[in-house]
Amino acid sequence: MPRPLRIAYVAYRGNMNSGGQGIYLWFLAREMARLGHEVSIFVGPPYPDSMPFARVEELPNRQLWAKWVLGQKDQIVRASKPGEIFSPLNFYELGASRLGFLPEPFAFSLRAFHRLTRRIRAGGHFDLVHDVQCLGYGLLGLRALGLPVVTTVHHPLTVDRRASFIRDETFDDVLGTMKFYPVGMQAFVARQLDCVLTSSEASARQIVQDFGVRPDRIRNVRNGLDTELFSPSADSMRSESELLCVGRSADPNKGIRTLIHALARLPAHIKLTLVDDDSPENQVRRWAREVGVESRLLLTGRVEAAELVELYRRASVVVVPSRYEGFGLPAVEAMACETPVIATNAGALPEVIGLTEGGVLAERDDPAALAAAIRMLLENTEARAVMGKRGRERVVEKLSWPQIAAATAAVYAETVDSSRRGRPTTTITSDSVGH
Repeated sequence: MPRPLRIAYVAYRGNMNSGGQGIYLWFLAREMARLGHEVSIFVGPPYPDSMPFARVEELPNRQLWAKWVLGQKDQIVRASKPGEIFSPLNFYELGASRLGFLPEPFAFSLRAFHRLTRRIRAGGHFDLVHDVQCLGYGLLGLRALGLPVVTTVHHPLTVDRRASFIRDETFDDVLGTMKFYPVGMQAFVARQLDCVLTSSEASARQIVQDFGVRPDRIRNVRNGLDTELFSPSADSMRSESELLCVGRSADPNKGIRTLIHALARLPAHIKLTLVDDDSPENQVRRWAREVGVESRLLLTGRVEAAELVELYRRASVVVVPSRYEGFGLPAVEAMACETPVIATNAGALPEVIGLTEGGVLAERDDPAALAAAIRMLLENTEARAVMGKRGRERVVEKLSWPQIAAATAAVYAETVDSSRRGRPTTTITSDSVGH
């Protein structure tokens, strides 16, 4: 095993409910601690659940962007501390929010830079900094001070920006999309860092193409999964005619409309459960109405992890109809529960299905091909059982968190060794960093 390292993780949002980055941070940090590494975490709100295996330092912010977007303008200036809005980062965040920019990653990266340098001046030591999808300019300050910095990019923000352009209907919408995504900053910062970790070869290619990162700076270590939580159960009754899909219809990359049109081509007894917003305004209801399958569609609304596991265990087949996936976590979650998957040949999904052999592929954006694949699998109980067993075995073997952490730790060791050979470590004093 490589020698123990002192690792500093920085993540601008740390809670598991705030997106995949919170889940990634929690499990990877836990496994690094189990491997004997010393783990410190510098994290913004919403903060993670208890992490007794790490030293956690919360980096507060006023969440001004969220308050502005949600119309909570009466909460922007606090009566007890009216002057704090004029502190440089607060003032920047408010101004950027009013102009339609997302200020969080940049502002957090500066807060992280100042907090880490204070820790180092006080006698703290770090061998490496691991950024979790922030890619703010503050990381360059840490690197300039001699710290090797790696980052995780599950897929570049350009993918989300292109999806937003698809939704945009007016020039103002397009302008808003262009301002909102900090693509320029993230691409520039990514090119300067020691290493970019990603979760698939498809994502690696996209990062090279869209961010201009050199291929030799990218390492595909895949994503991990909690295979103890996502697991089969003999107590769960599996349906013979229920499809499950986990994806937001508001995101064009998820391909939900294609799935709705595929459902219309299937026998009437086949139902679809969609883990998505269940509000009356959800456009998926209109899509289902237009093709006559509204009565066969169930929207769950938000579900907790245990509920999601039960949905996977009960489904006959999980469908991932995406137009792009940097990894395809729902496919892996399903296979861990011994549920076979039908996925499109988009992004990283062929890699995931090929690695696990727990499903079949259909052509992207093709309702007829998707319906044919679903029908074929629903009509073959034995094939579903074989795929389910094999998928579970491969996920545990290749995608459980201990395997992913070991691969990531090897990249850390490589990066630290390369950094020590390539440049001297800077001694940080009160003279080299402002108070």
